Formats: sequence, C-alpha cells, structure tokens
Amino acid sequence: MITTVTTVTTVTTAAALGISTLISVAAVVTLLVFLFTGELASAGNSKRSIKIAKFASIGILPLIGAFGVIVIVKVLEML
Repeated sequence: MITTVTTVTTVTTAAALGISTLISVAAVVTLLVFLFTGELASAGNSKRSIKIAKFASIGILPLIGAFGVIVIVKVLEML
C-alpha cells in the first residue's frame, strides 16, 4: 500500500513539474512574440501599425511579471 502511494505521488509530482515547465515556456514565448510585434509595429507610421503596437503593449507588462516570477522560482530551486 505504501509503495503504491509513493509511486502515485512521484508520478503526480513529475506531471505537475512538466505542466509548469510547459506553461513557463509558453509564457516566455508569448512575451517574446509581443515584444517583437510591438517593436516592429511601432516602426510603422500607419494607423494599423499604431493599433497593433498598442495591442501588443497591453500584454507585455503582465507577462514581464510572470517572467519575473519564473526567474525567482528557478533561482530558488537552485538554492
């Protein structure tokens, strides 16, 4: 019985770590996409470019916060 519980706990922990890593990678990739899109759109002078730049800038601040949390958690894991 104890072996079964230990195995289930280990598998659950591994799955949770895999999901958290996947979410972290997705958040970082999304941040990079927003940063690139905002930068490229701000180089243009059309109304459409300005709207795209404003749209991209809305998501950047929360994603920078998430990136900061990811970095802090990874640093604490190493300690």
